[in-house]
Amino acid sequence: MALITQKCQACEGLVHPLTPEQVQELLVEVTGWQVEQNGKVLARTFPFKNYFHTMAFVNAVAWIAIQENHHPDLTVTFNRCVVALSTHAVQGLTKNDFILAAKIEALVVSH
Repeated sequence: MALITQKCQACEGLVHPLTPEQVQELLVEVTGWQVEQNGKVLARTFPFKNYFHTMAFVNAVAWIAIQENHHPDLTVTFNRCVVALSTHAVQGLTKNDFILAAKIEALVVSH
């Protein structure tokens, strides 16, 4: 099943971080994203033409994050937004991070 069609699941105490092999398998499904911080963070920088487009993207990401109950770290500047995903409850990456990445990716692919 495609990541974009899945829903983030509660994972506190129930899930372990993905193995490096599992991360690599899922990484091919989220174009442009990179694994950082020793495999604990999934990140991507999204460039935009101006502040208005950047903020529209940030607001759309916030809406998706609320729907999924999985919240990324966002670094926002005039014409870019860095999205960093990690599952803090397991101090690493889970499938939820890749599900949210796929949904965020769809925001820019569709435009």
